[in-house]
Amino acid sequence: MSSGRRNNSVPIKVLLADDSHVMRSAIRRILEEERRIQVVGEADTFAKTVQMIGDLKPNVLLLDLHLAEGRDFTPDLVKSQLHCVCTLAVSFSNDDEARQLADSYGAVTLLDKMKLFNDMIPAVLRCESKRNAPIQANARCLM
Repeated sequence: MSSGRRNNSVPIKVLLADDSHVMRSAIRRILEEERRIQVVGEADTFAKTVQMIGDLKPNVLLLDLHLAEGRDFTPDLVKSQLHCVCTLAVSFSNDDEARQLADSYGAVTLLDKMKLFNDMIPAVLRCESKRNAPIQANARCLM
């Protein structure tokens, strides 16, 4: 049993960021099976993701590592915009290059899209359990 401060009545707020509507729908369906998780929004661009982080204050971001427009942003810019949310990168590519990109974005882990069904919910729960002060962390987000 977790010793974290979150109780069963307060869900973990998750934001989905993927440029594929099909992938976002599949991820949402998986996450909605877990009562401790609430999907608070979906974004299909990096700009919309940043806006929604500021507006919705999610605890966890599931970020498609290869958002189409993401190539227009440097890793340092991405990391600076995602500093207040626990980021889980997702990708079909899980080679060294993808792992390095996920790390440069500040992601706590890189999840394989082909294994999301089994790996995603445990990763979200681990990500949330590692947060020391979710309210204080979200308060630092001034976007």
